[in-house]
Amino acid sequence: MTEEVCIADYRPRRIPEPRIRINERIRAREIRVIDDGGQQMGIMPPQEALALARQRSLDLVEIAATAQPPVCRIMDFGKYQYQLEKKAREARKHQRNIVIKEVKFRPNTDDHDYEFKKNNVIRFLGEGDKVKATVQFRGREITHKEIGFQLINRLLDDVTEAALIEFRPRMEGNSLTAILAPKKVNPAPRSSPPNPNQNHAQTQNP
Repeated sequence: MTEEVCIADYRPRRIPEPRIRINERIRAREIRVIDDGGQQMGIMPPQEALALARQRSLDLVEIAATAQPPVCRIMDFGKYQYQLEKKAREARKHQRNIVIKEVKFRPNTDDHDYEFKKNNVIRFLGEGDKVKATVQFRGREITHKEIGFQLINRLLDDVTEAALIEFRPRMEGNSLTAILAPKKVNPAPRSSPPNPNQNHAQTQNP
């Protein structure tokens, strides 16, 4: 039996990071200054704050440009950049691409084939993927749309514990489609093929 699955991989668009003004690039007339120990130093001209930063071999970094007046901090800018990049890497590591897998049915899908594909839908949802359930009509089958609606509504009822219905069933050309999303649970780990070397090692070391 052939499993009919199409995968669409949607990668979120990267948003450019805002540019950070430091030292002479800070243009405000007055700024609120925080020292490298986190203490408030009051409001002063940027030139005065920069001189204080230079005395400590540090940088003056604008951390809240939209505040009135802008807030700047005396710090090691290289270390600050490293911390920002580390946080961005951690965020990307935990970011998951949105994957939509399509499982196709026919109006005359028999019970055995239906159960096989329904279980695939549940598995994909359990792995955290979205599922596009499609009933394809061919030729004169399109005159019996009610059969397709019965089939897809049966599926929605059968997977209700694992799925949120993102788009209710609707016709798209000669196909009837619905989009299912996983419920907010921790996704199950994706199945991977067994490692033959590991089995061999277990045989050698009972």
